[in-house]
Amino acid sequence: MSLTDIAIMVFIVLLLLYALYDEFGMDKMRGATLLKVQLKRSNRIDCLIFVVLLGILVYRNIVDHGEPLTTWLLISLALVAVYISYIRWPKLLFKTQGFYYANAFIQYRRIKAMNLSEDGVLAIDLEKRRLLIQVTQLDDLERIYNFFVENQSIKS
Repeated sequence: MSLTDIAIMVFIVLLLLYALYDEFGMDKMRGATLLKVQLKRSNRIDCLIFVVLLGILVYRNIVDHGEPLTTWLLISLALVAVYISYIRWPKLLFKTQGFYYANAFIQYRRIKAMNLSEDGVLAIDLEKRRLLIQVTQLDDLERIYNFFVENQSIKS
C-alpha cells in the first residue's frame, strides 16, 4: 500500500464521517430539532469537475497498469463525492438555542437583523457575517417566519 492509497483512504474516511455527522449528528446535537428546512444545493459544478478529474486518474491508473487498490479507492472517493453533492440535501436545523447552517451552530442571540429579498433569499446579519439562505420551496420561508414569531423569547 502506497502513501497515495493511504491519503485517499484518509480522505474517504473523512468524507464519510462528514456525511454521517451531516445526516445524523447535527440532528441529535444541542437538543431536539424544532424545525428542519431543506436548502438549495450549491457547488454541483465543482463536484462534477472533481469527479471528472478522478475519472481521468482512474483511466490513467488502468492504462499505466497501476495498483487495482488505487483504482477502487479513486472510484470510492468519486462515489462519496457524488453522494455529498448530488444525493444529500443541505439543511437548516432550528434548535432551542440556535440553528445549524452550513454545519455550523449559530446562536439566536448573534442575530442582529433579518431581511427577505425579492427573489426569496433570507439574509441573516450576524456580528461580522451575513448569511444568505436559499430554501428549495418558498413556503419554507413562511415556516421560518412563523417559527421566529412563535419563539420570540429565544432571541433574547
